Amino acid sequence: MFINAPLRDYARRPRVNDFTLPVLGMAYIATYAATCGFNVAVLDAEAHGLPVDEAVAIANTLRPRWVGLNLLAPTYEISAVIAERLDADIRIMVGGHHAKAMAVEILTDPRMRNVSALVIGEAETRVVELLQDHRNRADLPGVMWIDPILKTPVAGGRAGAGHHLAPDIDRLPYVDRRYLTQDPRVAEDGRIEANMVGARGCPYDCSFCGAAVSANPDVTIRVRRPYNILGEMHALRDAYGVTAFRFVDDLFLGARRVIDTMMAAFTADRVGSWAVWDATGRINVLNRLPDAALDTLVTNGLREVALGIESGNERMLQYIDKRINPAMIRDVVQRLGERGINVKGYFILGFPDETEAELNDTVTLVRELWDLTDRLPGRFRASVFEFRPYPGTPEWTRLMATGRYTADQLLAYGAVDLTANGADEAMRARDEFNFSVGIQFGETPVSVVRQHLADLSREQYTRSVPA
Repeated sequence: MFINAPLRDYARRPRVNDFTLPVLGMAYIATYAATCGFNVAVLDAEAHGLPVDEAVAIANTLRPRWVGLNLLAPTYEISAVIAERLDADIRIMVGGHHAKAMAVEILTDPRMRNVSALVIGEAETRVVELLQDHRNRADLPGVMWIDPILKTPVAGGRAGAGHHLAPDIDRLPYVDRRYLTQDPRVAEDGRIEANMVGARGCPYDCSFCGAAVSANPDVTIRVRRPYNILGEMHALRDAYGVTAFRFVDDLFLGARRVIDTMMAAFTADRVGSWAVWDATGRINVLNRLPDAALDTLVTNGLREVALGIESGNERMLQYIDKRINPAMIRDVVQRLGERGINVKGYFILGFPDETEAELNDTVTLVRELWDLTDRLPGRFRASVFEFRPYPGTPEWTRLMATGRYTADQLLAYGAVDLTANGADEAMRARDEFNFSVGIQFGETPVSVVRQHLADLSREQYTRSVPA
């Protein structure tokens, strides 16, 4: 049984978010294990809004041989509680960004004493090996555990086993959607929508991001071939009636070569005649696309692009290594909006070393982009967050190098309620995602950062609700 830990313990306050992104990575592992003959379940405690005790009770009642946990920094404490409360005869495997960044600390956490395998990186084939016989973990690269005699963390790996670190993504089975709680789903526009991953890995090194290339030296960047992606799209259409797709990986519109290859295949398949789709993108890449290439995206059904903008200040954009500038941001949003392509922009307030004036540049840019697209067929919407550090990222390394913080301080994530008594509808779609370590990293006080977050979120909500 794989358990996706809830973002918070919903016994304390019920979940108010209506939708959460599906756990595609976990479902990939479950699907592969099932095709290899194992009996697999996925419990998405976040999607169901389960209290921690209820998630633990379900696992202990079903008594699987193994429980797998995906460790993320903001939810690590909840995952550790789940691990500690599982029956002692259940073996535990863990993975995810936090497992990679803090493997030794996790394996030596007393609450994780039943962890038999910590898997670093892409886990499909290694999970199957562990399910067959956990004693073969010594043969598997990127697998760690506590040596029962030495009582210290050790790692496996033998010559010729490196293929486990980068499975052939074109040969993996399509995700079995029965492992996903809300995917496919009927979206707000009435279309049946599904999420997909077109590639693995990211070549960029944004300082705050867990997917930064420097934080993932084990990940080989690969893109699925067009026939494989189109095959899954057709399978989802035939099985579930899906005609809307969301590509949630970093590269689908983040590399010119990938864009050209995919759009040639989409054109040949006439995807735009039967489907619409959204994707993440890179501003620097889209900025260099000629108008004809953008027109091809529209013809092939592109509906919305999600862009990591992060800041409206040029110095801060250089500091976090975004490789973009404010003029480039405005140009890309305008060119997309002119073609009827919506843009969702992500922003972060309160970066380390950020002045109040630089933070205000970001707030101003959000409002400028709203105004810019008010007269265009494609609209801009903003999603704004408070800066929080993640282990393993370049920013974490910089913060620790200052000597001003301890790891415990930077890991003290707490939920932040920006709503009025928890009931403000403006925050409904993002309430569970407000985490903070409560530290003022830049010049702007945390209270002021949060006031900006609340103001921008409410303004975005007002713009999004039909008059």
